[in-house]
Amino acid sequence: LITLAQHNENPTQRSPYFGSIPSETASQHSQQQRASLRPTYSRDSVELYRLITVPRRRWTSSKAAASAAVAACAAMAVFYVAVLYFPALILRLPPPDSFKSFMIRRFACAAVSSVVSLVLCSLILPIGKWDTSILLGVYGIRLDHSWQALVFPLLLTSLMYSGTFTLRLLSMFDASNEHLSLGSLSVIYIKSVLLKIIDWVVSTTYSVSAWRNYVVAPLTEELVFRACMIPLLLCGGFSTYAVVFLCPIFFSLAHLNHLLELYVQKKCSFPKACQVVGFQLGYTIIFGAYASFLLVRTGHLAAPLIAHIFCNFMGLPVISSSRSGIVSVAFLLGMVSFFWMLFPMSSPHLYNNREDDCKCWHRYCNWN
Repeated sequence: LITLAQHNENPTQRSPYFGSIPSETASQHSQQQRASLRPTYSRDSVELYRLITVPRRRWTSSKAAASAAVAACAAMAVFYVAVLYFPALILRLPPPDSFKSFMIRRFACAAVSSVVSLVLCSLILPIGKWDTSILLGVYGIRLDHSWQALVFPLLLTSLMYSGTFTLRLLSMFDASNEHLSLGSLSVIYIKSVLLKIIDWVVSTTYSVSAWRNYVVAPLTEELVFRACMIPLLLCGGFSTYAVVFLCPIFFSLAHLNHLLELYVQKKCSFPKACQVVGFQLGYTIIFGAYASFLLVRTGHLAAPLIAHIFCNFMGLPVISSSRSGIVSVAFLLGMVSFFWMLFPMSSPHLYNNREDDCKCWHRYCNWN
């Protein structure tokens, strides 16, 4: 966006996003000379360029823009955690009388934090015109290419759990062997499996913990730590690769409150609490980088969201098992397949109609 703003004062320069945007006062001869060099761009891309370009004086210093972006991201990360304690510390509300009430209160706090972050981000970003579709596109909230944004990232993420799937299949085979009748599975076993699935669906639907793990936490975290922070960091002048590895730092810092909860509330020893939280920070940084990569590549918030929900559902991948070495082999093959398909399955061509008609600010054209 800073590049776009700089081109606003000299429109005859070449934009890395939409090609050359000629000035209205340029001569016809100059336009003809540039016509052969200028790639085809749609009217929507030109309109988006005009909406988001701002005078250069607003971005006189790239260091100031970068500092402002980092400060805004840090503030959103701190606020995301701090707002959870507002009802007790600021509003002086009585402690909740049940775990369900406690979680519902936290759901409300997380929703408030997400809305505040979205509003703050919209005020900081140099949006020249308040347009709902443009603003939602900045956050990666889109309806087009929805099935691609749900299916392809889900398949890609599932490759990391090849060892887990293999172990569960082995467990199912062991259980089915006990119910074999004349070479086929007994009706009793099939009914028991179906009843377990139904019971799980019902219990999950009415479980407040399930709503936290599969709905509220993934949705609010992706809105704050990906949809808001990535456009801010890109607008601050950070490269796409820097954003992919910088954004997870804020995401991991938001989990430091677990250290206080383990040490103060659960009376865990400080070294043990540091060990547990350090491990949590490690895999949150890894997943945060992966989620940021998906959003930058696809420009679609549904991509990291479905990956987040799936990872919360599956837990940590199974690397090995004492039951069989096949699990380790399956895990290794899955990881090799994951890295092999990482770029092809996140190709911007799968999630956008045309690269010269960019609907987001995630600069996916630079990843070619």
